[in-house]
Amino acid sequence: MVANCDHLENIKYSSALPYVFTEHGAVMLASVLNNDRAIQANIQIVRVFIKMRAFFTENLGIKSDVEQIKKKLNNQDKNIELVFSYLDELVESKEIAEPRKRIGFKNKVRKG
Repeated sequence: MVANCDHLENIKYSSALPYVFTEHGAVMLASVLNNDRAIQANIQIVRVFIKMRAFFTENLGIKSDVEQIKKKLNNQDKNIELVFSYLDELVESKEIAEPRKRIGFKNKVRKG
């Protein structure tokens, strides 16, 4: 990492080992190794990287669609809360209002 800097001696080498290669690292490794088996393994690794990139690129559109759906759902939640608040106000106003005079058919009892 650092070649001729004595004051950076303790950061020359990382204490943590890498867990994976990047796509470019796999290509560089494939160009260094001369063993047929190692070359074939690295070719497969590069093919997997290419498939992964294609998969994530294709699903990027799906991810944006999901984000739009989430935004719509958030707006719908707010609208539903607004409707319920209006309904609560309506119920409260009916409780306060005077009872209305009944209209319609009235059954009269004849005395006779």
